Amino acid sequence: MDECHVVIVGGGFSGAALAVQLARHSEAPLRITLLEPRDLPGHGVAYSTPEPAHRINVPAARMQLSESAEGDFDRWYRQQPAFEQDTAAGTPDGAVWPQRAWFGRYVHQRLMEAVDKPGVAFSHLREHAVAQEQNAVITASGQRLEADVVVLAVSHPPPALPASLQALADHPGVIANPWQTSRFDDIGITDRVAIIGTGLTMADVVASLGSRGHRGRVLAFSRRGLLPRANLSGTFPDWSAEYSVSEAISLRQWLARVRGDIRLAAEQGIPWQKVLDAVRHHGQDIWQSLPLREQQRFLRHLRSWWDVHRYRIAPQVAQEIAARRQRGELDVRAARLEAAEEQGEQLRLFLRQRGGSATELVVDRLVVTTGPAHGGLIDSQPLLRDLARHGIIQADALRLGLLVNQRSQTLNHAGEANPRLLVVGPAARGRFGELMGLPQVADHAHTVALEVLASLRQITASRCPVPQS
Repeated sequence: MDECHVVIVGGGFSGAALAVQLARHSEAPLRITLLEPRDLPGHGVAYSTPEPAHRINVPAARMQLSESAEGDFDRWYRQQPAFEQDTAAGTPDGAVWPQRAWFGRYVHQRLMEAVDKPGVAFSHLREHAVAQEQNAVITASGQRLEADVVVLAVSHPPPALPASLQALADHPGVIANPWQTSRFDDIGITDRVAIIGTGLTMADVVASLGSRGHRGRVLAFSRRGLLPRANLSGTFPDWSAEYSVSEAISLRQWLARVRGDIRLAAEQGIPWQKVLDAVRHHGQDIWQSLPLREQQRFLRHLRSWWDVHRYRIAPQVAQEIAARRQRGELDVRAARLEAAEEQGEQLRLFLRQRGGSATELVVDRLVVTTGPAHGGLIDSQPLLRDLARHGIIQADALRLGLLVNQRSQTLNHAGEANPRLLVVGPAARGRFGELMGLPQVADHAHTVALEVLASLRQITASRCPVPQS
């Protein structure tokens, strides 16, 4: 009998987790092709970093693939040589916060174990997808992969260069892509560094500079000047409130309730992080209960505050930031970049601080950490451009990613669902909301795998075996 063939475009965490779930749930012959240019699937942008200072943002005990036993990554990591070698990974409460690359290795190993199953034919092609012709994906080398279902597990695009820096894009002092950490090797230990953006990527940059012995002045600025909060270190009870969406309430009402719960939790000795974790657990339901105008209001007014409380940093990174601020090496400001000009090998920046006052400074390096340019996702990859040009996909109304329905199927320009083309992971967050944190992405991969198998049953029953989930 012929195998059904699923092509997954993108082999970071989302794509690898989807492949794991397809292998686990398919009970009939299935061929899975993963298109991922990196050497090893499962790493992606986040977990392929070679930087020892880049750590996972939650304890290892809270990270695993969907359906894996709780604490699976923690147990796996404690069996690796790094557990003994990386003494900085542990915290006094007994938790471990490994370097992020180790989670990528864990995902890769679990992927290889899952696809090593009778009836599953798995292949990893180190290629980019550039186009789709009918039901075939075309790769950069010209390979034509006939597929029954294609799933887009596309990566985050790098930050967009602000308009005020476009003319300086090629200046050696501008580091436009902070994920290219080799650029930090050329920064002198006393160089003056400015960082646009004050979120998680900024924290990574500060940690990377610290690991290289950098002790020069660093200025990090963003419109609000908000820093990501530190994650909890210690054991605390969970906040058990249920955030039901049975009644339609406004964003303002949700905000008032969460603030009230944080006060109640504090009275019981429960930190605010536990309240935010409970909200996040219901985050997709809450997001989908909000009308579009309320979602837009969230993105305009609350997103920055949510991000710094929701996407927290490891204690080790928080300590590095606190130490540098205490020594006067790190200054964090609420400001925006109005203009920049070349001054030899240096850069002169003109900032407008929140409140109106203007300032200017000269720096040796300027690092852009404004976060992935999700609004430019389609333009960032050849395959997505090709699909959009033919009206097969479109951006969601919030420009957070791609427009999908509740089954994660793409919607074409006529609004029609395509059961042969689905999206897994953060590119679907315009529909689902909370799809950046690992637990939610892992669960989404499981759900999409079941949808893929359902699509195979419906559209290929006459030709190929019928998978059972």
